[in-house]
Amino acid sequence: MFNHLQAMPADPILGLLSQFRDDPRPVKVDLGVGVYKDPQGNTPILACVKTAERLRTATETTKVYIGPAGSEKFNRLICHLAFGADHSVIEQNRVRSVSTPGGTGSLKVAADFIKRCNPDATMWVSDPTWANHVSLFKSAGLKVENYPYYDQQNNQLKFEEMLAALRQLGGNDVVLLHACCHNPTGQDLTEAQWDQVVAVAVERGFTPLIDMAYQGFGDSLERDAYGVRKMAAAVDAMLLCASCSKNFGLYRERIGACAVITQDSAKADIALSVMLHAIRANYSMPPAHGAALVETILSSEELSQQWLEELAVMRNRINGNRAMLVERIKAAGVTRDFSFIAQQKGMFSFLGISLEQVERLKRDYGIYMVGSSRMSVAGITEDNVDYLAQSIAAIL
Repeated sequence: MFNHLQAMPADPILGLLSQFRDDPRPVKVDLGVGVYKDPQGNTPILACVKTAERLRTATETTKVYIGPAGSEKFNRLICHLAFGADHSVIEQNRVRSVSTPGGTGSLKVAADFIKRCNPDATMWVSDPTWANHVSLFKSAGLKVENYPYYDQQNNQLKFEEMLAALRQLGGNDVVLLHACCHNPTGQDLTEAQWDQVVAVAVERGFTPLIDMAYQGFGDSLERDAYGVRKMAAAVDAMLLCASCSKNFGLYRERIGACAVITQDSAKADIALSVMLHAIRANYSMPPAHGAALVETILSSEELSQQWLEELAVMRNRINGNRAMLVERIKAAGVTRDFSFIAQQKGMFSFLGISLEQVERLKRDYGIYMVGSSRMSVAGITEDNVDYLAQSIAAIL
């Protein structure tokens, strides 16, 4: 049965990580893997998480399954975080949420749910989008298409083209939107642009699926949720996929959530039953530990405040790295305008150079980024930014 198998190509980002580790040069820069790093290049455990872990260890009394939906308290608190505790969909009891194995698990649940709701649905994703989006939706048997989003030549949003494409869609279409900190471009919709997208969604009747992997990493928890809350208030049906990997630093705990909004409470109960059926046929029960940590933090005024402060440190560092890189590239004598990097949000940006130039950075200077020139901004530090800027100047 297995003798005919052919090896699959390595994931480009994971392959890049292996190359970086094997590079013997003492001076090298990793801008590939999308995890937060502090100024020392480490991905620390948040202090609020450490406290929550101690409380969890002291109070946990069983390892029994928690059920396919996961923790009811986590599900409630994560919806309050995403939508706001007083949002109309919560007050009207129109939203149902499940705990999932990370943001990726949330997207897989959403994909399987969509397939059960409408086998002929077409998933529309931004061009470009996170590469795994396409694989996840296709693995559920969904047709996947692209809508225009980012102009890599001019480093700007193709907003009018995006709107024109969305105006052609209808009830059999599901549109994936990034809530904030667009991966891989860093180019987000403004609030005014969100308003227009919401209006088109209402007019055309397609179903929005909003991926919110970075709430709090852009401007703030509230501002980063603007599109989510605006859309939820306007449409009868919507899906939200959330992740706690980045903003809580719980990468290896694999905890996320998938929420569905329907027209009324009765339909929400039916939708939840379908979602739970899909979960049972997939991983059956979600992990409990990460959800317990998040709900411990969000249930405590003291830990919540500590989390907000630690989240602000991460957000300010990323935004500071953007401004710092633009400044140092200019100081290195580059006349080309890279100011767009400082205006974008989140972990990623396209540097906007060719594949050949990306390869030169890796080969000649030990600077590693994805071939598209997508770089993880969190990999920039005070210690490596001048070397990075001078290397960029050299290959330009």
